[in-house]
Amino acid sequence: MSNGSSTQKQGNSPAIEVVGLAKRYGDFEAVRGLDFEVKPGEVVGFLGPNGAGKTTTMRMLTGFIPATDGEARIAGHDIFSDATNARRAIGYLPETPPLYPEMTPTSYVDFVARLKGVPRRSRKEAVERALGRCGLLDVRGREIRQLSKGYRQRVGLAQAIVHEPKVLVLDEPTVGLDPIQIREIRLLIQDLAATGGQTVLLSTHILAEVDAICQRVILLDRGRKVLDQSLTELTGGGVSLEEVFTRVMTRDEATEPGAEGEAA
Repeated sequence: MSNGSSTQKQGNSPAIEVVGLAKRYGDFEAVRGLDFEVKPGEVVGFLGPNGAGKTTTMRMLTGFIPATDGEARIAGHDIFSDATNARRAIGYLPETPPLYPEMTPTSYVDFVARLKGVPRRSRKEAVERALGRCGLLDVRGREIRQLSKGYRQRVGLAQAIVHEPKVLVLDEPTVGLDPIQIREIRLLIQDLAATGGQTVLLSTHILAEVDAICQRVILLDRGRKVLDQSLTELTGGGVSLEEVFTRVMTRDEATEPGAEGEAA
């Protein structure tokens, strides 16, 4: 991939571009030669069983851990050679948001805005906008420790969008929530993608969530991509996403050399 004109052609370039991405821990390959692209404004479900490499990939894309090999760009910025700009272009909600329980939503999102380099003159407005979009204005002055898990997830989303990133990476955003909270967070993510124009890479174990939110599915197994297809193509014949998932995973287990000896 060339470095020269990617920033200039950002509008036409992939929002996420991954080539040969790999992560090894000793002899164990957590991610193996991963290749995929995500277009600007696309909402993609990032699926796979436990241990498939989803979270490892997301942590590499967001700069939390280094890759062993390969290349990746966020909004045209190389995550290794142009890490500062790549991180500014991405908003990340990990499975367990690193919230400070003694802070309020306002003070915490303002704190993250400072870390993300939001200019001082526009910081207050950016914080207000993020809190408003995530439905937090009514609880903005309460300590985070006093909030329900659903509202804490909202705070996590607010910090992820406060700097108006082009790309959102969401790792299990509804895990541990009750059905009403799941629906609220799901609708919130749909709204963020629709009105904010953000590209979304969403990891989840809830297939109904993918059906409701995503346009495309990337499926990993044992660190490899085993499927990359639009949701319409996958389920066009009346086949459920669960059936597709089961069929692909069963086929992959049968064809993987030495699969029975590998770690889960």
